[in-house]
Amino acid sequence: MLIALGILSLSYLVTGCAAQTVEHNTDDVPEWSQEAIWYQIFVERFRNGDSSNDQSLEDIRGSWPHLMAEGFETTRWTQDWNAQEDWARASGEPFYTTVQSRRYGGDLQGVLDKVDYLADLGITAVYLNPINDAPSLHKYDARTYRHIDRNFGPDPEGDLELTASEDPIDPDTWVDTSADRLLFELIDELHARDIKIILDVSWNHTGIEFWAWKDILENQSASEFVDWYRIESLDDPETEEDEFSYSGWAGVRELPELRKTGVPEGYDGGPVEGNLNEGAKHHIFNVTKRWLDPNGDGDTSDGVDGFRLDVAEKVPLGFWRDYKSYVRDINPGAYLVGEVWWEKWPERMFEPQPYVPTAFDAVMHYRWYMPTRSLITGAPPDIGPSGWVAHIDSVQAGIPGDNLKSFMNVAAAHDSPRLASSLKNKTLYKYQASARDHPAYDTNAPDAKTKNDQRLLLLQQFTWIGSPHIWNGDEVGMWGADDPDNRKPIVWEDLEYDDEVLYPDGTTRQAQPVQVDADLLSFYRAIITFRKEHLELFSHGKTEFVTADDASGILSYDRVLGEEVARVVFNLSDESRDVSMPKGDIGFKTAEAHLSAAPEGSEGLFLSLPPRSAVVMLIR
Repeated sequence: MLIALGILSLSYLVTGCAAQTVEHNTDDVPEWSQEAIWYQIFVERFRNGDSSNDQSLEDIRGSWPHLMAEGFETTRWTQDWNAQEDWARASGEPFYTTVQSRRYGGDLQGVLDKVDYLADLGITAVYLNPINDAPSLHKYDARTYRHIDRNFGPDPEGDLELTASEDPIDPDTWVDTSADRLLFELIDELHARDIKIILDVSWNHTGIEFWAWKDILENQSASEFVDWYRIESLDDPETEEDEFSYSGWAGVRELPELRKTGVPEGYDGGPVEGNLNEGAKHHIFNVTKRWLDPNGDGDTSDGVDGFRLDVAEKVPLGFWRDYKSYVRDINPGAYLVGEVWWEKWPERMFEPQPYVPTAFDAVMHYRWYMPTRSLITGAPPDIGPSGWVAHIDSVQAGIPGDNLKSFMNVAAAHDSPRLASSLKNKTLYKYQASARDHPAYDTNAPDAKTKNDQRLLLLQQFTWIGSPHIWNGDEVGMWGADDPDNRKPIVWEDLEYDDEVLYPDGTTRQAQPVQVDADLLSFYRAIITFRKEHLELFSHGKTEFVTADDASGILSYDRVLGEEVARVVFNLSDESRDVSMPKGDIGFKTAEAHLSAAPEGSEGLFLSLPPRSAVVMLIR
């Protein structure tokens, strides 16, 4: 079937600055963030570079599920994910409880050991999940914001002593721990390779081991930090009952929330005016300066390049505006990206416009992935090419062009299924995304169709507006359902892994070999290289839709920058398609495609596309 491509009346010019109606100073959006290729690292599961600093039971005290199992030790990196350790089986608790107490010993030395891997992959920016000192595996339950996790550095006991010697409220008493110094070394090594680095932080809550929270528990109303948190009632020492009550994020008792001021009664998130308690806010600002300019000399080249801001919709807008101003005063090139996600899960996500550009440069762009996943896989809602065009148009409407370029296009992360599993299971996005919630959820390795869908998704991601993002391990073919199965230890070529032969309930299944998918890794390297070869075009070019034909399954769009044009063509049908094209050359493809001359007397070419394939044409 021959498909003639004509420019749609829906011409999409959102990335052309001249087409914007929202005034915005482009200097407010760091240019590097508009051209970034992101790689997200979950340090505890990335690489164990130093086994001498592995966690003890005391190191994880205060983290859910508070198991404190006798015989606890670091889990073997290459173990079958669903196999319980001896200490876990002895506890009598099920897999999905004991797995939260599991530690693998990933650390900053492990990241340092793989800096050249990151550079060779081609990424230009690293986003680290929280590395502040904390007892959990995820580190969103800070013991302190001002130091790196004791087990991520070479001297946990020494770091604990140094931290105890400080006045936590007085930055003049803060010193560099061994873990802090390892972060500074990592920053230098990444910067030497022109790779930026941002830290994930949560200014909405701490952990129950946080120094100010522990002071409140001990001193109640006499604590100078009692106003820092959302405390509903204090303990009355005159009664036997413990009346102490407080608000934890999403009801999680291990994550007590900081107190918001000037917000409507009953406020529980969303874009409203207000702020944080002044004492907590002042401390947060001091910590922020520490990581942006570690030695305080005004030269920020030795500091991090920005922050990913956790559960940003839970913190009022007034704080975020003040925070952005403070950060930019320290480092005008620092990047701020907010996690602004569910307004009503799983039906509706928050609109980013109230937060961008006044509060953040960008948000994590889950709203790009949801319709694109549906386009590629047919997952609900099955929208087809025309529905995707309409959906993506509404998703990005009203966002200033330079901000949109810096949006982090996230396909998978630490709190959503891995990309392969997300594409393989056609459930509603982020809903019934594990075998616990949906017995039919497929937890096996990706099949050939899923691997092909992953390539199609990547080609769209790397030719689209915004900065493409990779969740560590997706590039080597890892799979896994939602948390915690998306947090398996990374698969490396130099390690030999047990096959996955167990289900979480301990029953056996057909062996699933665990190893690096070399072909997929090569594809990632190739698509990254291709984007970087045409970086100005794909980062800053305008976008024009060409065809969105539901009957044929053809979707195409042009990325245009001056005389440079790339036409991206998808055949999402199960049949081969012949598509008329302007003269040009194939720049990138997911499967073998062929060009032939158009009939005599006509201009252009015919492009023959196999089923379920995509091509980028470089138009002459």
